[in-house]
Amino acid sequence: MISARFDGSFAGWRQVARDLLNRGIVADQVNWYADDEDSDLFATANLLRPTMPPSAAAIRVPRQLLDLLESAARYRCAERWSLLYRILWRVSHGERSAMLAGDADGSELHKRLKAVRREAHHLHAFLRFQPCSEENGPDFVAWHEPAHDILHSASGHFAERMGQHSWLIATPQDGVYWDGRRLLHQRHCPQEWQQLAQAPRDEGQRLWLAYYGSTFNPARLNRTVLENNMPVRFWKNLPEGPLIPQLMSQARAGAQRD
Repeated sequence: MISARFDGSFAGWRQVARDLLNRGIVADQVNWYADDEDSDLFATANLLRPTMPPSAAAIRVPRQLLDLLESAARYRCAERWSLLYRILWRVSHGERSAMLAGDADGSELHKRLKAVRREAHHLHAFLRFQPCSEENGPDFVAWHEPAHDILHSASGHFAERMGQHSWLIATPQDGVYWDGRRLLHQRHCPQEWQQLAQAPRDEGQRLWLAYYGSTFNPARLNRTVLENNMPVRFWKNLPEGPLIPQLMSQARAGAQRD
């Protein structure tokens, strides 16, 4: 077996995967270890070089495949990188069906792509910026807990909508800072960013909660639809989150009939 260790980024994985491809190493002979993920304590520190010589001609793969693999690499799971290399190996050897949803590997690939797109939508829909009172800090801060690594790719959405305001989004894993012109991404979110983003909320939230409560329509309450569109895992980080169970309880207690 080959133990392939890299820095945890897609660019780092791609570089190692290219080397393995050129050396003719099949997917089931590789164990992947990302430095920013939990890994086997007994794994070797570096890539173990196979005995086969490199291929004389560099292997080419479709640009479309690389784009798909880069997006799917944002999906967090134990087999994150091994699936990508297996598909890369198959396509590079003529099995283009590995990219398609009708294939077993392709089906898993497209399932991950769908989950990544949905998580990016959740970031756009359920992030709540708060004014930052810290001197020399950004204008706004926000805390979010995404299920996948979508922050860097999806946060440009806010740069387009908030003008020259500076803002910070922190997560348990990474963070982004927009200074009004450039977006800085930190793969390991600094502790001071996390503290800023989780600071006590401002008084202006009272107005928002009053508005949210007044526009809640108990007659149209459907808990299943609500939780499908606004997963419960996000409620704890939403200003209106603690208010939702109360409004639902009032609806069941008679407000729905009224």
